[in-house]
Amino acid sequence: MSASREPGSEDTTVDVAVVGAGFAGLSAADRLVSAGRSVLVVEGRDRVGGRSLSGEVAGVKVDLGATWVARRHTAVRDLASRVGCTTTGQFDQGRNVLWMAGRRRTYSGTVPKVSPTVLVDMARMQMAVNKLVATIDVNAAWESPGADRLDAISFGEWLDRKHALPGTRALMTVVSKVQWGCTPGDVSLLHALRYIGAAGGLDHMLDVKGGQQQDRIVETTQEIAMRVAERLGDRVRLETPVRRITQDDNGVTVHIGSGGIRARYAIVTAAPAHRAAIEFDPALPERAEGLTRTWRMGVLSKAFVAYEKPFWRAGGCSGEAVTDTGTVFITFDVSPAHSGPGVLMAFCDPRVFDGFSPETRRDRVVQQLADLYGPQARTPVDYVDHRWGAEPFAPGGPNPAVAPYATTSFGKALSEPHGRIHWAGSENAGEWAGTMNGAVLTGRRTAENVVALLTRDVREGASR
Repeated sequence: MSASREPGSEDTTVDVAVVGAGFAGLSAADRLVSAGRSVLVVEGRDRVGGRSLSGEVAGVKVDLGATWVARRHTAVRDLASRVGCTTTGQFDQGRNVLWMAGRRRTYSGTVPKVSPTVLVDMARMQMAVNKLVATIDVNAAWESPGADRLDAISFGEWLDRKHALPGTRALMTVVSKVQWGCTPGDVSLLHALRYIGAAGGLDHMLDVKGGQQQDRIVETTQEIAMRVAERLGDRVRLETPVRRITQDDNGVTVHIGSGGIRARYAIVTAAPAHRAAIEFDPALPERAEGLTRTWRMGVLSKAFVAYEKPFWRAGGCSGEAVTDTGTVFITFDVSPAHSGPGVLMAFCDPRVFDGFSPETRRDRVVQQLADLYGPQARTPVDYVDHRWGAEPFAPGGPNPAVAPYATTSFGKALSEPHGRIHWAGSENAGEWAGTMNGAVLTGRRTAENVVALLTRDVREGASR
């Protein structure tokens, strides 16, 4: 079946309709085209890339969304290389800054040196987390031993039951905000363990060298998606939200505007919570419907502050800081070179950030950077931020903040096809769930499954 537009109508006919032009959707389309299948990708936003987004501060390209690739993220690395994008190591030379309980200190390594007592407690909690992670099947966490028990409490409740010290809890709160856009009390313990296991363990999740923050994409992560979309050409349509998908024994119709896309199969890559904006006919099964209601997106904001030079490096600091006070809770140095400009990336708590004016947001971030790095931080040359919770279409990120009971109740529906509708996205990944690498892997895998079904359909049709 070749892509075509029926004369006198707004309908298009293809083998596969793909909903969403993030890394999963574009990877699925890329694989389908390679298999000789016709495809049309529709995206509600005015851009591709999903939760990756390029920005600019002081002439430097920055990642307003997804940022890092690990050494073991081979799928997204291969994709980046294929479209001519390059990596650069995340700067981590020098001492890190810790601001906790009103006190500033510096440390080296991954785990902040809060105090000997907290260090021992952190090691104890890491061992306990890793022991539980070893029992989790990241491909089907809801079927893991003790899943019901682990899903009945939040990550925060578990920390309480383990009598985690305040310093340990503060550091785990930073982890939770970065990974799920929420506090430990808002996310199920089972969900947290699944994502930690999918990331290769807590150490790999937190580390820079050899870990999940190993490298950045020089051209920005969204540039990878833009170059893939450019290769797909007019197979990608932007500003085309999908409001309804119907299906029958012969195929699906994806309703867009005044017309529709008729296809043999559809691949939907929207996050579970965003699927609620689409009407399905026949309706989704109860478990899949529950998934859309309970797997809500977390919320995270980022700010970038530029200076003439990365002055903190001259003071022996890496640009990495962790704090339990104020708007900013973690920072990284994303400067393009030692000579400047210097750029600090700050993760911001939307609860004390998103509701303010642009000027107030800037002032709050700059003041906190001055507390962390000294008075030179008060005189930036440029500033930009992005509030993912304020996105007009498909808001939220970086990942779903799934509350207790929702993983065991509805998690199985993540990848269960609904008739001719198949699902992909970083949430669907087992290994590397919640990453660009996971999104690429699920897009490819789902496309391959659909290609097999198309081949079967042709074979069965020929035998009749």
